[in-house]
Amino acid sequence: MNLVTLLPFIVLIGAMFLMTRSAKKKQQAAAQMRNEMTPGTGVRTIGGMYATVKEIGEDTVTLEVAPGVHAIYAKNSIGAVLEDEEYNRIVHGINDDPTNDTPVVPDDASSLTEADAPKADQPKADLSKDASTDATDAPKLDLGKGDEPKGDEPKDGGPGAK
Repeated sequence: MNLVTLLPFIVLIGAMFLMTRSAKKKQQAAAQMRNEMTPGTGVRTIGGMYATVKEIGEDTVTLEVAPGVHAIYAKNSIGAVLEDEEYNRIVHGINDDPTNDTPVVPDDASSLTEADAPKADQPKADLSKDASTDATDAPKLDLGKGDEPKGDEPKDGGPGAK
């Protein structure tokens, strides 16, 4: 046999070996992660639900999905075991990061500068509408359907319709 004819088969067998080896490593890492679960740990299921581990059985795990609500899941359905900080950040919105240096933006721009801020003895400008330009003087726009045709006008689809 020629080496050139065997080369595609050798490459194919090598690729299959590498793929099964990486899949086996991923399965072992997932099994080790599931074995590290302890009651009170926050987890994410493969369906994307966040819960707290209550009990661990042989092949099952009891999760508290809401306060007082327990559900039994297969151990294989646990997608990730989360750190306490990450679980609290995602589920409860608690951020323990004290280095949060986000600036506080005021609601109005007048508090940004001292010179433009109104003094206590200065009256504030009246921004309300002037009494002479009241909205009731303008004619109202009718957005409803048109009036029904009178008795002598033909209705749509009647004998006089074109």
